[in-house]
Amino acid sequence: MKTIAVIPAGGKGIRGGSSVPKQYLKFNSKELIVYALEAFQLNQLIDEIVISAEPKYFESLNELKSKYNLSKIVDIVEGGNERQDSVYNALKSINKSSPDDLIAVHDAARPLLPQKVLTDAIKMAKEKGNALVCIKSKDTLIKGNKVVENYLDRDEIFYVQTPQIFPFGVLIKAMKKAYEENFIGTDESVLIRRIGEKVNIVEGSAFNFKITTEEDIELFEKLVKSKSI
Repeated sequence: MKTIAVIPAGGKGIRGGSSVPKQYLKFNSKELIVYALEAFQLNQLIDEIVISAEPKYFESLNELKSKYNLSKIVDIVEGGNERQDSVYNALKSINKSSPDDLIAVHDAARPLLPQKVLTDAIKMAKEKGNALVCIKSKDTLIKGNKVVENYLDRDEIFYVQTPQIFPFGVLIKAMKKAYEENFIGTDESVLIRRIGEKVNIVEGSAFNFKITTEEDIELFEKLVKSKSI
């Protein structure tokens, strides 16, 4: 059984306030996506990495592969309009995989994935069939629009992160069903739930945040400098 990381990196990064997709911005002279890729390169439980990206960045990604010795990258495929399309294209590129091979989908814009979180998620997926990295809500949560309408029980609320790890056969089945029904999911776990599968939660980390806004970029810059990453 292999564990293959799929990194959808086709986003345009418009919300980050930059003309360059955020995954290619440099922090301490290193591209954001490299931080994410290195987490998988360094983990002994990861066998291969496949990236989905815009074709115009293929050359840059291959240069980064050589520069940072990212030897586990086995393919770079064209991304799609939606995250779901990018992941599906990656799956099609590895369609000779065993149905039991684990696919770990991780956002290119989550650069600070701790090794423990990744390892714990892979181990849970091997033991229980799949794993969804989440963090439990620590704040009071409300529902409303301009005024408070209700309070939610935070003990039952989680923030979903990545990686999301599922067997190849199950994930490809879920994606094919979604396309047959013209359904676009926000992430892989939504698609898996649609085919009746239980999804197991594994503890994530506040460091594993997704860089989306200019404030996120500013926070990451400060963390990189303080931790000398």
